[in-house]
Amino acid sequence: MTSMTGGEAIVSGLLAHDVDTVFGLPGAQVYGLFDAFHQAQLKVIGARHEQACGYMAYGYARSSGKPGVFSVVPGPGVLNAGAAMLTASGSNEPVLCLTGQVPTQFLGQGRGHLHEMPDQLATLRTFVKWAERIEYPGAAPTLVARAFQEMLSGRHGPAALEMPWDVFTQRAATGPAPVFDPFPAPQPDPDRIKDATALVTASKRPMIFVGSGAIQARDDILELAELIDAPVVAFRSGRGIVSNAHEFGLTMAAAYRLWPQTDLMIGIGTRMELPASSFRWPFRPDGLKSIRIDIDPAEMRRLTSDVAVVADASAGTRQLVAAVGKAGYRKTSGRRAAIREAAAAAHHDIQRVQPQMAYLDILREVLPHNAIVTDELSQVGFASWYGFPVYEPRTFITSGYQGTLGSGFPTALGAKVANPDRAVVAITGDGGFMFGVQELATAVQFDIAVVTLVFNNNAYGNVRRDQRTHFEGRVVAADLVNPDFVKLADSFGVAASRVTSPDHFRPALEKALAHGGPYLIVIEVPKDSETTPWTFIHPAKP
Repeated sequence: MTSMTGGEAIVSGLLAHDVDTVFGLPGAQVYGLFDAFHQAQLKVIGARHEQACGYMAYGYARSSGKPGVFSVVPGPGVLNAGAAMLTASGSNEPVLCLTGQVPTQFLGQGRGHLHEMPDQLATLRTFVKWAERIEYPGAAPTLVARAFQEMLSGRHGPAALEMPWDVFTQRAATGPAPVFDPFPAPQPDPDRIKDATALVTASKRPMIFVGSGAIQARDDILELAELIDAPVVAFRSGRGIVSNAHEFGLTMAAAYRLWPQTDLMIGIGTRMELPASSFRWPFRPDGLKSIRIDIDPAEMRRLTSDVAVVADASAGTRQLVAAVGKAGYRKTSGRRAAIREAAAAAHHDIQRVQPQMAYLDILREVLPHNAIVTDELSQVGFASWYGFPVYEPRTFITSGYQGTLGSGFPTALGAKVANPDRAVVAITGDGGFMFGVQELATAVQFDIAVVTLVFNNNAYGNVRRDQRTHFEGRVVAADLVNPDFVKLADSFGVAASRVTSPDHFRPALEKALAHGGPYLIVIEVPKDSETTPWTFIHPAKP
């Protein structure tokens, strides 16, 4: 047993789980925790707003596959970071929030203590996977271990721990920090694998859908795809599991061309948003059969399938590959040629989405294959979902189904912290970028060399288009008055340049990547000039 403060006890648990970086914004309730960070020589990346702490932890986790950790004050601090935690929840990322509470004697008293919420823990539990309170120092190491166990078991997700203000500096005898193994994953049911095999061997034109739950199964999925000549498609989070450079790695635009003839859909670690949501692909082919492999039993209730295999994506896919290989699969003549033709036709079709595709084509040509790109809810960001080829998992980071405007830039900062030797580019619009523009100061202070693209159309462009289209041209609160972004960047000490057409984008991007520090490229886009990117996200029924 060792005498530790509550803050030191939490840090002992972090160190036991190989945490070396924390994103945080200190305040009175968590002084004791930040002092413990300092004493343990953890790298602490500060921020100018709590949302950035959460988003940076999310980008760190998403890009590295390791848990991201951040700390903010309770109450308003937690709520400010709430959008980032909700993003981590929707994207199934292990992000740990460490926060404070009112002093012990004020718990549940409703006395209006600094930053008091009526029930912070209950609020947190509505959008994180697991949350708990640490009431004395000796409990901290075990509860930290439980948080990591919950985040990394089954369907991954965020967790939160709160500690009363006084306990952070309170001393007590504390035991060594444990590390708990993740809970065992359910094993594939042999009868379900047998049923799935029967559907696969009977199919002629199968299609595989993947999400972030399938990242660890990428080799098994490619083996399955090659065994049955099945294209593999991801909407957002699963992009790169099968590279778009591989003939079976299709974007949603290419896959939709094959959808009408598809007779079997196989979902692996995905919510199946593309084929199962009427606001994405508007129909299902006649006679379509379905198989799902997912570690989360709740998914099987949310979207029923002909065969539901509750299992880890890798284990379930591996067993399906073995069973299909043993049973034998008769490939459909001309299938690979049809897949290649769909990819080529889609690449041609999406070129009409301008000027977005002109910029995305150059971005892909200039960046190395392992570069990391974060999107943002913007006209170029939307087009990137199908117009930017992705070659490796965890290199294309979105906010998932939450669609959290303002997430792109701070998420990229966290990704760069986790991957200092890789190029990281943030795609943003002028509206979303301004949600976190103050974090230019963070980039400078901690030398986080993210290249940020700000596509400036002086509007919430998508809102403006929708209002003009659906509300008889009436535009409300969608037009923006912006600063001069180049001068603004200069005031922060960030190098910047301005681009007015795709012709000038390549040299500006190459210069920014060679700069070696944070860099801002402002791309001026005339208002209402962009082609809608939604044609290939909400396609029409053929």
